[in-house]
Amino acid sequence: MESSNVLVIGGGIAGLTAAHELAKLGVKVELVEKEPFLGGHAIQFTCKAVESCAKCGACMAEEKLNQVVHNENIRIHTEANVKKISKNGLFNYTIQLRSTSYSSSADAVIVATGFDTFDPVKKPYGYGSFKNVITSLDLEKMLRRNGIALKPSDGMPPDKIAFIQCVGSRDSKLNHLWCSKICCASALRMAHLIKKRKPETSVTFFYIDIQGSGKDFEALYQKAKEDFLMIRAIPGDIYKSGEDRLKTTYFDSLSKANIENIYDMVVLSVAMIPGSGTKEIAEMTGIIPGDTGFVRSFEKGGISNSGGVFVAGSAGGPLSISESITHAVKTAWDASKYIKRFRNYGG
Repeated sequence: MESSNVLVIGGGIAGLTAAHELAKLGVKVELVEKEPFLGGHAIQFTCKAVESCAKCGACMAEEKLNQVVHNENIRIHTEANVKKISKNGLFNYTIQLRSTSYSSSADAVIVATGFDTFDPVKKPYGYGSFKNVITSLDLEKMLRRNGIALKPSDGMPPDKIAFIQCVGSRDSKLNHLWCSKICCASALRMAHLIKKRKPETSVTFFYIDIQGSGKDFEALYQKAKEDFLMIRAIPGDIYKSGEDRLKTTYFDSLSKANIENIYDMVVLSVAMIPGSGTKEIAEMTGIIPGDTGFVRSFEKGGISNSGGVFVAGSAGGPLSISESITHAVKTAWDASKYIKRFRNYGG
């Protein structure tokens, strides 16, 4: 595809995939990432294999990263932001780098701004106040770094862990009515990994209902029911009990009573929420933000009304790593078809 260029905004798993797929077609790609590193959240996830591959997708992030950083068709900017986009046939844009700015043009734009994680500080679980209340992303990083779960308070392995699902999602008070899709499977896999490496660990799993996908998920869930205490309820407040231990209370619908439990560590499975900067990029490109704040793949009004702007991965809504890759491959293909049509027919 001669002399074609695409601006890819976001260097997470979807942005990396889209960039690589376009580069394979001979398209020159400018990849812009606001963080100092590529790979987004996925590059920080731990491998969750126990006896065999858990199909969690964590290894795919490193694979995609290696494919991009060594590709001569991809120009990478980290710690950079797109500050302006306009369209006059081509997309003209300005990138703000650390100490200067840079302007160029592209045939198409791919928005791959990804997701952020919900900050649970305002939830009644003591995150930020109690050392041993951590998020699922904190646990991902911990397991990747140490191989085992360790209490932040003293660096010792916990004997009793509770996982609390849907923190910041499926919450009408926050107007976060969506399911983040990946949380149940990810938390269950991390719990199995912890249990495998320290079998005496007691795990309790609090949930609204269990959501998951993939051909291995049913087996994962059945194993969880054998190994963990599965409680279909969401606890209320968490209180400190003794030396850095944590007391939870939940209402048991069978006994019609409040039940108290004490844990060494509590893991909050926090929601996927729209990525920071997504709204600003949507406004620049004319993409329609959905009611959730994630952006839609349709185009209407603004500079994108004649096409050329595409959404990849979880910028459009919660997706797993493998789903983000699949979506980004299709997005890259759609962008290449658009460029070919635009070049042949003038838009």
